[in-house]
Amino acid sequence: MITETATPLPTVSTTMRLIKLALRLYFMLAVVILLPLLSARLVMTPLFLQFEYHRADFPEDFYGFTLEDRLYYAPFALDYLLTDADIDYLGDLTFPNSSRTLFNASELHHMVDVKIVTQWAFLILAVGGIGSLALIAGLWRNSDLRDSIRLGIFSGAILTISLIIAIVIAAVVAWDTFFTLFHTLLFESGTWQFLYSDTLIRIFPEKFWFDASLTIGIITTLFALILLAITGRYGNIRLWLKLIFRRPIP
Repeated sequence: MITETATPLPTVSTTMRLIKLALRLYFMLAVVILLPLLSARLVMTPLFLQFEYHRADFPEDFYGFTLEDRLYYAPFALDYLLTDADIDYLGDLTFPNSSRTLFNASELHHMVDVKIVTQWAFLILAVGGIGSLALIAGLWRNSDLRDSIRLGIFSGAILTISLIIAIVIAAVVAWDTFFTLFHTLLFESGTWQFLYSDTLIRIFPEKFWFDASLTIGIITTLFALILLAITGRYGNIRLWLKLIFRRPIP
C-alpha cells in the first residue's frame, strides 16, 4: 500500500522571511531607480537653465544665438516636456524676426520621442515614490519589517553611489561613447543625431548635456548620502527625530 505524503505548507517564519526579503529587494531597487529620476526632475527647471547658460565656459553659438535667445527658447522645450502641450507648441515657434520655423521635422519627431520617455520616467517616479512612502507608513510599526525596509534603503543607497561613481567616470573618460549608448538604448537609431546648425544643438549643445549629467549624478549622490545617514546600521529615524526636536520620543 502506497501512502501519499502531504507537502508541508510554508511556516509562518518562512513566509515572514520571504516578505522581509521582498521588502529589502524592493526598497533597494526603489532607491536605485527613483533617486536619479528625482534628481533629473530637479534639473529640469528654469533655475538650471539660468545656471548653465550663464557659466563662463558655456560655448557660444557659432550660428548666432545669443544668451538671451537661448534663455528665451529653451524654456519652451522644457514646458513641452513637462506639460500636456502637443508638438505644435514647438512647431509654431519661429526664428527671431523671421517666419521660418525654429525646429525642423526631425527635431520635432525627436522631441515627441523625448516626451514619451519623460512621461514614463516621471510616472515611474510618482507611482514608485507614493507606493514606497505608503509601504513605509503602513509597515513601520512592525520592528522586523522596519529593519528590512531600513536595510533595503541602506543597500540601495550604497548601490546607487557605486553606480553613480562608475557612470560619472565613464562619462568623463568617454563622453561620446556614453552619450551614444544612452541614446541608443532609449531612441530609435537615426532619430536623435543632428547637424550643428540644427536648433536643438544650438540651444542644447553637448556641453549642456555633459553638465546636466554631472549635476544629476551629484544630486543623486547627495540624496543617497542622506539616506545612508538616516538608515545606517547604527542609526534610525527615531534617533534623528530626537536630535531634531531635542525631546524624548515615546
